[in-house]
Parts: sequence; C-alpha cells; structure tokens
Amino acid sequence: MYELRGVTKRYTRGKDIVHALDGVDLTIADGDRLVIQGPTGGGKSTLLQMLGGLDRPSEGEVVLDGTDLAKLSEARLTKVRSENIGFVFQSFNLIPTLTAQENVETALVPLGVKVKDRRERAAEALKSVGLGERLGHLPSEMSGGQQQRVAIARALVKQPKVLLADEPTGNLDEGMRDEIMDVLERLWKEHGLTFIMVTHDSSIAKKAPRVATIRKGKITVKENAASS
Repeated sequence: MYELRGVTKRYTRGKDIVHALDGVDLTIADGDRLVIQGPTGGGKSTLLQMLGGLDRPSEGEVVLDGTDLAKLSEARLTKVRSENIGFVFQSFNLIPTLTAQENVETALVPLGVKVKDRRERAAEALKSVGLGERLGHLPSEMSGGQQQRVAIARALVKQPKVLLADEPTGNLDEGMRDEIMDVLERLWKEHGLTFIMVTHDSSIAKKAPRVATIRKGKITVKENAASS
C-alpha cells in the first residue's frame, strides 16, 4: 500500500522555481490499478519516479508498506526497487546485444538468483507474455510490440508487488497498443499487482478503475464507473 503525504517536488529552472508536485496526498491500495493523466509537464512522470524510488521529494512522505522511501539510504532504496517494484517504459530499454531471455534475466542478477534458476524463470516469464518461441531472439529481430512484451516479462520475472508503467504503449500502433494492454491487464489480475500507469491515451484511462489527473503539480482522483 502506498501513502503519499504532502509530497512536493521543486526544481530550479533558471531564476524560476518549478513545483512539479505541490502537496500531493494520495493513497493506493494493494492490488489497485491507477492511471495517471495530465498535460505535458504537469508532474505525471515525476509522481511515477517518486512511487518507484527513482527520485526523492523536496518535502513530504512516500510510504510503501509502512516504509518512507524518501528516508531510505541509496543502498536500501535500491534493494526495495530490485525486490518489490517492476518498471516498464515507453522506450523498452532492452540491451541490444542480449537475447530476449538474457534481457529478462538481468532483473534477477541483483537478487543473487543462480544461473540455472534465472534461465528457467526468464523462460517462464516470456512464455507468460506469449514469447515462448522467441527466447533466443535479439531485440532487433522483434517488432516493437514484442520488445515491449520482453520488457514486461523483465519487470515481472522478479515477482514484484508493484508494476509502474510510463507510457508503455506510446511507441505502438493502435492494434499493438490493445494487445499490450490486454497482457498488462491479465498479468495485473493474475499476480494481484498494484499497477500504476502514466498515459496520454484517454481510451486506456476510460477502462481503469481509478484515474488521477495532475495539473501544475496538483492531483485529483476519480473513480471510473465505466471501467471494466
């Protein structure tokens, strides 16, 4: 469970002080699915970075399961990220010289998983996203949608509690977008994940149980009665 209390993030831009987040209060229950929307520069990605422990607030608390991420040492924060939080990004972030299976295995190396177990778990994760026959393919030998499936498998192979996705369908066409969202929604339900996603796509937001909108660092959250 996430609890954000008075989270503020300030940046200095020239002579100006920019409030990327301005006193954000937000509760996200275990197993929740939340979509974050808002204009460019409104604070969406900054909020996701706070939730993922990739950045620290200027003020306030970012509490995950009773632990304030903002107060952890870098070593402890890295441990929390590697064990509990999976990330999926718009740009896939795959290593071009590694196969699909090897890319997925990289998420398990920091956890000290043995080579044999890494290979087995990576293969199983790729099968779960429909790429069981692509284990030995390089990213250059796969479509954009397939590369994003590899990225999803890499995020979930370590069995995290939380999945954070920043515009995961932003580089995909409409048909591939729908396929990737079907995969993400199925895995969210199967694994009981807390799934938080930033997107500009209103058609995706309409299907989410809850939608948070950020404008000028301020947040509003609404229940979406039309969600499936």
